Amino acid sequence: MLAPTKVDAALGAIFLFLLAKLATRKRNRGRLPPGPRGLPLIGNLLDVPSKNVWFTFVALGKKYGDISSFTILGQRFININSAEVAQDLTERRGTQYATRMRFIMGGELCGWDKTLVVSPYGGRWRTYRKYFHQEIGTRLSFDEFTPFVAYGTLQMVHAILDNPDNLEYHVRRAAAATSLRISHGYDVAEQGRDPLVELADKALSQLSEATATGAYLVDVMPILRYIPSWVPGAGFQKTAKFYARTLNNVVDRAHYFTKGQMAAESAPKSFTKRVLESSDGTHEEEELVKWAAASIYLGGSDTTVSANYAFFLAMTLYPEVQKKAQAELDTVVGTDRLPTLSDRGSLPYLEAVVSEVLRWNVVGPLTVRTVDKDEFYGDYHFPAGSNVIFNIWSYLHDERVYHKPMEFIPERFIGANPETDPRHACFGFGRRICPGQQLAEASVWLTCALSLAALKISKALDENGLEITPKFETVGGSITHPAPFKCAITPRTESVRPLVQKNVELLRP
Repeated sequence: MLAPTKVDAALGAIFLFLLAKLATRKRNRGRLPPGPRGLPLIGNLLDVPSKNVWFTFVALGKKYGDISSFTILGQRFININSAEVAQDLTERRGTQYATRMRFIMGGELCGWDKTLVVSPYGGRWRTYRKYFHQEIGTRLSFDEFTPFVAYGTLQMVHAILDNPDNLEYHVRRAAAATSLRISHGYDVAEQGRDPLVELADKALSQLSEATATGAYLVDVMPILRYIPSWVPGAGFQKTAKFYARTLNNVVDRAHYFTKGQMAAESAPKSFTKRVLESSDGTHEEEELVKWAAASIYLGGSDTTVSANYAFFLAMTLYPEVQKKAQAELDTVVGTDRLPTLSDRGSLPYLEAVVSEVLRWNVVGPLTVRTVDKDEFYGDYHFPAGSNVIFNIWSYLHDERVYHKPMEFIPERFIGANPETDPRHACFGFGRRICPGQQLAEASVWLTCALSLAALKISKALDENGLEITPKFETVGGSITHPAPFKCAITPRTESVRPLVQKNVELLRP
């Protein structure tokens, strides 16, 4: 344990940190964006909740305008509540807005800063992007990997037909199976629970919690990372060590699985296999490959789960949308075969359903970037070191852009004057736009198409035979999911089960 003098020194350092922040704030010149008045020293700490914080930022935008600001413990936050401003900043000044906010808890203490999603802008990040562009970002690689997406989705539909009461599990398992097959050539066990999938799910849940905006004081007061875990309020230190063990375990197990298969000359094609085969063989590059591959699975599967699960919720709540999409499928595709990605251009209403899934359920409601030098936008000054909050939830539910934004209305994207495509925001901005966007979209489209072709989704009944109308509530942190809900799922026709089984066998790797 630290001696009392060391504890006093640590507390003194915290006090000096706050004074320095206040002094820096007074030296900044220029007009800051408007915002709520804070309390001495702590600023607006008490105004920002640890859950669903994007709603607070929406309220700030309505009161102070599309650009507002506040402070927490001397750290400046700039709240951007307009998609137009967000795009202007990230597209025209890309480098300046390419660095994510420094996540002390989730990034540096838990180790997620070695993955693409949390990695700061720099050499490691650029190397990852190069790998992704070469191996999953081209049309050729997309065509090579989409059969795995189709197979995983068909497996999911088949599992739902067999056991419709376990919907969320089937959706999560399909996303895991697809991502692990692409990233590591790993085949998830078809029966029972898969230990690697369960471990990865645990790590993803921990990531979402550890990087949630406002969840950990150490993220806005980095000096707290040096406080020992036994000090009151420093329990995050033990949590971080536990989370780091989970992350390292899943990353190492997946990587060495692929290396073992490569040594036995039995490894199927995967991102890891391809990049390792073309690498220089150094330990440093292997570490980069290991964490880049982990970024595909750990960065992609949880977001896909959120979008696909939201689709089933939307179909439960909006049966008229389901009927229209199924009528289009029956007309264009027929009922003697299942839809494939080659049908995508011929199904405009289904495409609108996919777009509305991406808008209605915002997978990552916020993204936060840090500016490392003074920035000026219009009449406003963003001081160096400010964290700029891009409120994606707000952009995709802006009443100025979307009619009745809280409702699921695919028709908004059809006609002579369609509303704004949500892809301008839902996959990120500027240089940090999602590198796996094509594969992610393919997964969502196939989930919508195959599920609508094979399944009838409706409200579940309670013990009195009355319909249960689920609420659209979200759970999670930096990545959100619809809260678990009940629905009833049955085969659309008697012939659909053998048709799905036949297609599973045809696509089996």
